[in-house]
Amino acid sequence: MTNPRQLAFIALRDVHKGAYADVALDRVLQKVNLADCDRRLLTELVYGSVRRQRTLDTLIDQLAKKKSHQQPQDLRIILHLGFYQLRYQERIPASAAVNTTVQLAKENGFSGLTGFVNGLLRQYIRLAEKIKGDPLQLPENLVERFDFSPDLENLSPNLSPKRGEALNSPPSLVGKGVGGLGSVPDEVNCQVERLGILHSFPDWIIQVWLEQLDFGETEQLCEWMNQSPTIDLRINPLRTSIEEVEAALQSVGILVRRVRHLPQALRLIGSAGSIQKLPGFKEGWWTVQDSSAQLVSHLLDPQPGEVVIDACAAPGGKTTHIAELMGDKGKIWACDRTPSRLRKLQENSQRLNLQSIQIYTGDSRHFAQFQNTADRVLLDAPCSGLGTMHRHADARWRQIPESVRELSVLQKELITHTSTFVKPGGVLVYATCTLHPAENEQVISTFLAESPDWQIESPRGLELPYSGHTTPQGWFKVWPHRLDMDGFFMVRLRKTNNSE
Repeated sequence: MTNPRQLAFIALRDVHKGAYADVALDRVLQKVNLADCDRRLLTELVYGSVRRQRTLDTLIDQLAKKKSHQQPQDLRIILHLGFYQLRYQERIPASAAVNTTVQLAKENGFSGLTGFVNGLLRQYIRLAEKIKGDPLQLPENLVERFDFSPDLENLSPNLSPKRGEALNSPPSLVGKGVGGLGSVPDEVNCQVERLGILHSFPDWIIQVWLEQLDFGETEQLCEWMNQSPTIDLRINPLRTSIEEVEAALQSVGILVRRVRHLPQALRLIGSAGSIQKLPGFKEGWWTVQDSSAQLVSHLLDPQPGEVVIDACAAPGGKTTHIAELMGDKGKIWACDRTPSRLRKLQENSQRLNLQSIQIYTGDSRHFAQFQNTADRVLLDAPCSGLGTMHRHADARWRQIPESVRELSVLQKELITHTSTFVKPGGVLVYATCTLHPAENEQVISTFLAESPDWQIESPRGLELPYSGHTTPQGWFKVWPHRLDMDGFFMVRLRKTNNSE
């Protein structure tokens, strides 16, 4: 089977049964040998349909007599694929999107509903054409019925502020913790719902962002999170140079550009095909790691000959970066409780030809043997991943406020215990790839309130990448729409010399 749309349907059916999107996609890809263009289309359809699920469901809700949740699950998936192509894939002609979706219905048990599928998609096309002219000329009842579709940002003149205008979060939004809407003004609820439907996020995530950003920046962040992710490489300076890797990639037609302020980072421009087949992979010249993740190890600033503990190390991107920054001189204890993920770390460490990493399997909350042994500790804590939702299409639907609360408890336990690993005068860096205050600022504030022998050490003046972007409190929060890299939180803590 080489039809990318049928393969996308198979993968999405697995996702709706509970599989992770990347796992479902890989499972399908392993069974077929697709041309690069079909592989890209398949990937786009799967990730895009998952990412835009709320918007696509809204279109079904407003165009069909039965709501999306009332449709047979497989038919709902087929409609998602059709609407996704019509709304988000400009290079696919509308006629091709409709005809291939009708064919999908016919081939997957819905031959009796092909007229319904065809009519629904063509109804969307007709409405979209009308709205592109002048949405205010539509009959009033039609505007009201199609309140959020298909040109979601322009259709509803009664919703304000319009796209790009700022709406500062009112005081009642601040301090809600994990994004519970609670009792907030109707206007704000309306804006939260509008952004959630337009950009396809749960309301509670929109709420978390509006507690920290104004309306305009929240919308920019939504748009950034719905982009296809870029791929960044981290050059291994112990094996090669950035110039050598640039030349090798360009020799096979791969365009790259350097990332400002990060001495080891190269960003791939456009499609690169299979990563493992690129020049330098087998030789250990580089590894894949987003720019934000590279910042974390720079903030730790490990030195040759030191003892460093990476408390939640797998799959090892930051561990191997630490080894590179130390010149592979010293000892790095790489701890994690998942053996399969540690095997990935070991494979990467061998490929990069690093000798200083020692693997230790287990839960870092239960280690007693490391007390006062480390010059530096990295706690890259398990988190909700709300800063990397563009990479993990289904993360926005898997996380809920309750799971964030549970993670914040785990994070507090981890930092409380792993801080005992640090020698007096040593450093601990706490990092997450989430933008949720309950997992970041609140964890650090609680820890410092309970640990008088610890203090924040601002990276300003340490000549570290992006150190000028730290907040007045001393931590560093990477907002993706501002710096064009994954969302991250990181803070450098110093244990006072008189600690015991």
